[in-house]
Amino acid sequence: MSIISSIIIFSLLSGITVFFGGLLAFFFEKKFKKGFLKEEIIHLFIAFGTGIMLSAISFVLVPHGLEKTHILIAIFLILLGGIIFYYLDGYIQKKAKHTAQIMAMLLDFIPESIALGALFAYDYKLGMVLALFIALQNLPESFNSYLELRSSGFKIKKLLIILFLLSFIGVIFSLLGYYLLSENPFITSALMLFASGGILYLIFQDIAPSLKYKNNRLIAIGVNIGFIVGIYGNSFT
Repeated sequence: MSIISSIIIFSLLSGITVFFGGLLAFFFEKKFKKGFLKEEIIHLFIAFGTGIMLSAISFVLVPHGLEKTHILIAIFLILLGGIIFYYLDGYIQKKAKHTAQIMAMLLDFIPESIALGALFAYDYKLGMVLALFIALQNLPESFNSYLELRSSGFKIKKLLIILFLLSFIGVIFSLLGYYLLSENPFITSALMLFASGGILYLIFQDIAPSLKYKNNRLIAIGVNIGFIVGIYGNSFT
């Protein structure tokens, strides 16, 4: 299988979970009406996604980003990612409040997809692992995005079409990453560190504060479960 074919297949697999997350939310919404159990499941799913995001940062983005960059540059890039995402998050909250969750999903999905395409040129296994992390990360984010947009009045058919189309964004940006960055591992590493800073901001600004639900401490265990899944995925490298 050629590198291009691998990039298309794995970026498609990592992106299609955007649509699957929406489908899962669609059936979940039909099955569970308003109530305590519904809210518990939603919060647990968000916690799981948080664990996956933390494992992606811990095992792929930061360790491999540090390989090609000086520590001081890495610190700057992580801080820059957090600052840029801070301003983007503020802009989204003002201009597109009802689509904040889906925009947040794209904020980390796009730079990770670019890095994915570049990685396949010189580390095939790492590219596969990053694709797995992106896929697992997109699923709960898309699930939550669907529920958020439905609560703001979006029609089901329109919403599922949007999520289906967004599933292919990863392929586009992964191919761009391959053609533009595959011969420049420093920029790829810089992008991974930048994305790490942005994801850390999103986790502790937008996601983590929502995990506590009616004094139920068990929901936070979902973060541990997600992190353990990440450890297992990283064991294949």
